[in-house]
Amino acid sequence: MNVHFIAIGGSVMHQLALALHKKGYRVTGSDDEIFEPARGNLQQAGILPAEMGWFPEKITADLDAVILGMHAKGDNPELLRAKELQLKIYSFPEYIYQESIGKTRVVVGGSHGKTTTTAMIMHVLNQSGKDFDYLVGARLEGFEQSVRITDAPILIAEGDEYPASVIEKRPKFHFLFPQIAIITGIAWDHINVFPTFEIYLEQFVIYINKIEQGGLLIYNESDPVLKELVEKNARTDIRYQPYSIPQHTIENGQTTVTIDAQTTPLAVFGDHNLLNLHAAWYACEELGVDAAAFTAAIASFTGAAKRLELMAKSAGTAVYRDFAHAPSKVKATIDAVKQQYPERTLIAVLELHTYSSLNEQFMEQYNGAMEKADKAVVYYSNHALELKRLPPLDAARIIAGFGKPDLQVMNNKDVLMKWLAEQQYQNSNLLLMSSGNYDGADMLTFAKNIVG
Repeated sequence: MNVHFIAIGGSVMHQLALALHKKGYRVTGSDDEIFEPARGNLQQAGILPAEMGWFPEKITADLDAVILGMHAKGDNPELLRAKELQLKIYSFPEYIYQESIGKTRVVVGGSHGKTTTTAMIMHVLNQSGKDFDYLVGARLEGFEQSVRITDAPILIAEGDEYPASVIEKRPKFHFLFPQIAIITGIAWDHINVFPTFEIYLEQFVIYINKIEQGGLLIYNESDPVLKELVEKNARTDIRYQPYSIPQHTIENGQTTVTIDAQTTPLAVFGDHNLLNLHAAWYACEELGVDAAAFTAAIASFTGAAKRLELMAKSAGTAVYRDFAHAPSKVKATIDAVKQQYPERTLIAVLELHTYSSLNEQFMEQYNGAMEKADKAVVYYSNHALELKRLPPLDAARIIAGFGKPDLQVMNNKDVLMKWLAEQQYQNSNLLLMSSGNYDGADMLTFAKNIVG
C-alpha cells in the first residue's frame, strides 16, 4: 500500500502515519510546519518530509490512498492534484474505518470523558492479554503510540464530534460504524461548528443510527439530556445498556469500587471517572472480560495524560492538571477533587483557550462550574483572542457568566503567577485546568516548588 498524508505533522495524523509505516506500508507526507514531538517521531521513523511545503508532484497515480489532515485548506495544491487524478481521498476517520472493516469496532463518543473511557478499555484489554488496535487522544502509560493499526481483531476508538476534514464537514464519529458504541454524556461544545444546541444534539442522533445492526449502545442514563435523546430515538435492531455511578466508597482520599460483586481500590477518583469506569466495564464485558479480570486490571489504571494528572504532592498538598475546558468538564473535575478531599482548600485555575470558551455569548454555559472551588481564577491571554479573531473579554461578563462573585479574572501571565505564589498551600489542593499552556508559564516547576 502506498499512502500519502497531506498535513502529516498533526498530533494524531503523524501517529497514524507511524502506525501504517510500522505495518509495512509505503508512507509519504507533506506539511508547511511540523513541531515536536511529531517532528522527532517522524524523523526517527525515516518518514519526515525532506522540506516543508506543499508539492503537487508528490501526488502520483500509483497512490492507493491520500489522507487529508484538518490543518490542510481546501485550496491545498496537493489536494487539488489528488482530485485531478481522481485518487481516493480520506479523512482520518474514513481511513481508520477502511483499515477496520473486518474488526469489532468499539467507539467512545460523548462531550466529555471520551479519552479516559477509551484509555480504561485499552488498559483492561492490555492487562487481559487481548490483541487490539486503537486510536486515542492522549499519551497513555503502557502504550508506545496513540494510534495502532495492525491485523488485530478489535479496534478501540475515541470518537470525536468535530468535523473530519476541510472537505468532509461531518463529525469524525459518523464514519466509524461501531458494533459497540458508548455515549458518556452530552453538553454543548464547539459552537463555531454547531451554533445551536439542537444542531449539536442531532450529531449524536446520527451517531446512534450509525451503530451496526445487532450492536450495543452503552449510555450514561444519569445524564437527563442523553437519556431523553436515547429514548426518543430508540432503535429496535440494537441493544441498550444504561449505566450510572457504580457502588463505591471514599475513605481517607481512597476510592474503592464494586463491579459485579468484585471490589477493588482505584488510583483515580471522582464521579466522572466512576462513570467512565462503568462504561468501560460494559464494553469490556461485551468483549469477553469478566468482572474479576476487569477489577484486577482497572486497579492499576492511573489515568490519561492531563486528565486529573498528579503533578506533585506532599503530606498536605496535591497539584493536579487537567485538560478540562468545556463547562461540564470543568465542573466534573472541580467536583471530583473537592469530593475526594473535602477538608482541603481547593484553589482552581481555569484557562479559557478554545473558541467556545473565549466567546462572550457562551460564557453563561459555565454558570456554577467553579462553584465548589474555595478560590477560583479564570485566566485567558489576549493572544488567544487575537488568534481566534474574537473581541476583548469583559471581566464583569465572565464573572456574571460563571455566577461566582468572588471569581478572579486575569489576562496577564505575570499577574497570575504572582497571585499563585501568594496563596497558602498547606492543607490545600491546586487544580490547573487548560487545553493551552498559560502563555508558556512553567507550571510543573511551580507545582514542585510549592510542595517542597
